[in-house]
This record gives sequence, structure tokens and C-alpha cells, in this order.
Amino acid sequence: MQPCLTRTRHQRDRGAVNVMTRLCARAAVVAAVSAATLVASGASASADTVTDWNANASMAIVVTAGQPPPVAVLSFAMVQGAVYDAVNAIDHGHRSYLPQPPAAAGASEDAAAATAAHDVLVSLFPLQQSTLDGQYATSLAAIPDTPPGAKAGGIAAGQAAAQTMIAARANDGRGGPFTPVIGTTPGVWRPTPPAFALDPAPWVGNVRPFLVPNVEMLRSAGPNPLTSRAYAKDFNEVKAIGALHSTTRTPDQTDAAIFWQDHAFALWNRLFRTLAADHHLDTADSARLFATTNLAGADAAIGCWNNKYHYNSWRPITAIREADTDGNPATIADPAWTPLFDPATPVAAGQAPLVTPPFPENPSGHNCAAGSILTTLRYFFGTNDVSFTATSNKSGTTRTFHSLSDALRENINARVWAGIHFRTADLQGVKLGRIVARYLHHHYFQPTHHHGD
Repeated sequence: MQPCLTRTRHQRDRGAVNVMTRLCARAAVVAAVSAATLVASGASASADTVTDWNANASMAIVVTAGQPPPVAVLSFAMVQGAVYDAVNAIDHGHRSYLPQPPAAAGASEDAAAATAAHDVLVSLFPLQQSTLDGQYATSLAAIPDTPPGAKAGGIAAGQAAAQTMIAARANDGRGGPFTPVIGTTPGVWRPTPPAFALDPAPWVGNVRPFLVPNVEMLRSAGPNPLTSRAYAKDFNEVKAIGALHSTTRTPDQTDAAIFWQDHAFALWNRLFRTLAADHHLDTADSARLFATTNLAGADAAIGCWNNKYHYNSWRPITAIREADTDGNPATIADPAWTPLFDPATPVAAGQAPLVTPPFPENPSGHNCAAGSILTTLRYFFGTNDVSFTATSNKSGTTRTFHSLSDALRENINARVWAGIHFRTADLQGVKLGRIVARYLHHHYFQPTHHHGD
């Protein structure tokens, strides 16, 4: 268990002070009980309804529906935003994300969370309704109706929040028509070997944002000019360390590269469930944690994909194989160059082979996500000193990070080590994600005065 975090100068934000105060107040009460439970069960903490339904959502979105990461996070954002609004209508701790009607006094937060998640998921995946209905019945059966009418009040709050979210996201551009431009000239993206696949969801960049007023405010600087020193520096770095048989990449760097290629938002949401358990968050704080991180991740994905097709820049495998066309004397072509992310690289059993992602290079999608999510977590906890351990399905390995910035730094490096990104694209992705996180922090989820702020 992570101890009660020490307040720092970063906690001048009232939301961070609020969550840290509530965490620390519970710590003494929880410690004795949780210690005995941990010894007996080996688990970090028992799940609550919010984390249960986040796990259900991950199964529905990632496993059953098979949505790719930039699409999956839009679904996660809808589910978790509705769950937050349903719970917050009862808790009143922070401002709502979308306008919500008042909930009945004493309504069940658990029933509200289960209902909101269930109803949004059914609207997104009607073919999964029978499975989701069964999960919902199990959830409601475990929730006591104390005081009488609490469960019905929670159900009503959850239904209202789900309906508001579904209406708010109607006709938002999801699944809209979009035809990628396939380039033939130096610097322009084209499908990459070995599969020469196309983006399954190029339309993501045209989706209406969840948080920021418009996607144009997330415009990144774009790739370096092909003839620049900066381009040559990035080129030669990834050519050396990102090659399939690199002599400079270490085994740990290879593991990190593969580790972070797990489905990004399945991995991130597993982490959120771990953090909620390790920090003993109550229902309201858990709901806010899941909502803020997934909403930030959604806008980061939208902004990222908008930039990807705005710049339409080529991947390292194309750039290195065709370097004799780029006009830069500091780059040397290698027509046989292959990145680490190649089907020849071993991954965990049952995982799809590694390949260069089938869409333009700049900015990095993983780092747009990492920048938005890790910055949001820093705002939420009021400190960078949040340690965690995570396991990747892609690599089958576990990695431990002693701070949020450690995880971000590894994300940046991992895409270069993988041979699929120039460093500039990683840094620009982080910057875009941080812009989203800062906008969320200043414009959404502000604490109310109900908890003594």
C-alpha cells in the first residue's frame, strides 16, 4: 500500500487538496483492516462498483468490440463521464461534467454508477446487451437498499446521466467518412511493410472534442523539415537504436518498447483501477479519477489524429529506406532497414505480431495519451511522486515506475526504441496531451464547497 502522500506545492489546487485530505483521513481507518485483508488475499484492495464497471467497460470496448485505441478511448470517455456525473449528482463534491438534474437525497452512489455505465455501454454496443444486462443484475443484487429507496434513487441518477451523455455525443463525428491521402513524395506518409495496412479509424481527428472548444487549439508544430539538422538527428537516432537488430538498444529498452505497445487504453484503465485500489479512493473520487483521465485521453486522441492527417508525415521505415530522396546529406539510405516492431520480434503468447502502426507518424499517439493522462494524474493526486507497477499483455512483463514523470520519460523513449517514431513526434505528442490536461484542470471538475474547501 502506498502511504498517505505528503502535501507539496503542487497541491495548491483545491481539487488536489480535497482528494489528499480525504485520502489521508481514511488512511488510519483503512490501514489496520486493509493490512489483514492483504495478507489473507494477496490483492491490493477489493473492487468497488466504479472499478468493477470500468473493468466491464474494458471487456466490452477492447476485448468484445475490438475497438482500436483511438476509438476505444472515445467510448471510455462516454462511460466514465456518465458514471462521474451520476455519482457526483449524489456526492456534490465537484462540478458536474455535463448538466445533471438533482438526485434524490440518500440515493445509492453504487446503483448510480452501475446504471450509468450499463446504459451508455448498451447504447454503444447493443449486440452486447444480454451480457451487460447480466452484469448489471449482478451489480444491483449486491447493492443494499439502505435507506429504503436508495437503490431506486441511484438508478434514476444513473439513467439521467447516461441519457445526458448519449444525447451530448449524438452526431459528434464518430465513424464519419474520411479517406487518407497516400503519398509518393519524400516526407509524405504511405502504407508500410510488411502488411501495408490502412488506418481502421482515420476519422478520429474529426470527432467533436469532449473538453477543448475546438481541435484547432491542439495544433502541433509538426515534423522537422527534411533538410534540417534536427531531422537528421532524429533520423540517425531511430535508425541506430530502433533497428530490429540494433547493437545499441539494451534488453530492458527492448522490453519497454514492447511493454508500451499493449492496447493503450486497456493498459491505462488497468492502471487506474490499481491506483483507485492502492489509494483507497471512495466511490466519488474513483469516479472522478476515471472520468478525468479518460476524457483527457479522448481529446488527446482527437487532437493527435487531426494532426496526423494534417501533416501526413512518413514513418521511419519509409524515411530510412528512401533517405536518398530527402535532400539531406546527413542521412544515408538503408533499403533493407527494419524496425524492432516487426513480426520477427517475439511477443507474449496470443498477441498480434508487432508492426509499424498503419497511419501517419507525427505526433505520437501513445505520447499524446501519456502526456494527457499522466499530467491529469499529477493534478489529481497533487504530486508527481505516485509510484505504480503495471503489467503489459503485449510483452507479458511487469514494470515498476517510481513517479509519473518516470513513466512519461519511458513512453517517449519507447517509441524511438521501437523504431516507429522520431523523437520530435513523441515530444510533440506529450505537449499536446499536456495542453488538454491543463485545459481540463482549469475548466472542469472544480471542487464545490460541500467538502469544506
